Amino acid sequence: MRTCQINPSILSADFTNLERELTRIHTADAVHVDVMDNHFVPNLTIGLPVVQRLAEVSSLPLDVHLMISDVDRWGPGYAEAGAASVTFHAEASAAPIKLARDLRAAGAKASMALRPATPIEPYLDMLPELDMVLLMTVEPGFGGQAFLDLVLPKIRRVRRAIDGTGLPIALQVDGGVTRETILRAAEAGADVFVAGSSVYGTEDPAEAVVTLRNLAARTPVSM
Repeated sequence: MRTCQINPSILSADFTNLERELTRIHTADAVHVDVMDNHFVPNLTIGLPVVQRLAEVSSLPLDVHLMISDVDRWGPGYAEAGAASVTFHAEASAAPIKLARDLRAAGAKASMALRPATPIEPYLDMLPELDMVLLMTVEPGFGGQAFLDLVLPKIRRVRRAIDGTGLPIALQVDGGVTRETILRAAEAGADVFVAGSSVYGTEDPAEAVVTLRNLAARTPVSM
């Protein structure tokens, strides 16, 4: 079987007790933390102080997804706060190579996200600067959206590009991941999956994580 990871999004968790909600996904590979600023995306969630506190209490690494403007300025602070991985949007960064290097220098893995309509081709040369590429399979900003199958060809292109580097770069998808859509995303080449309501919307989130991981791991890549 392939090695695949499931990073549940706490955007679908109970915000009144996030520490308890972390224990409900103890089988996960990491915790996906969506930071939104009501500017880059039309929603407002949490910021640096909450992420710093989550890093202090979480037994799982934090996979922080920054959906914010001025990310070149604010991004490294999340690495310094204890995030294991920090994802910035290509559309929000004026200097993505410098930012990726700054994140790594601050102790985090560097990841770059692309909206569904943003092509990967302008960024292929900077793949060696990254530890992960995140392809949004919905428009960023809100949870609970339906998976956009039109992103599948891009997943395949990015998978081929990553394989061509020979580097261990992860390929993450975020948005509308369910028991059904994870099969299509995994077949296209994704190996890290963000799941929100399909984990936290179940009676047993920990078991839902295991089920999703097994489904992805058993799905061969077909490009």
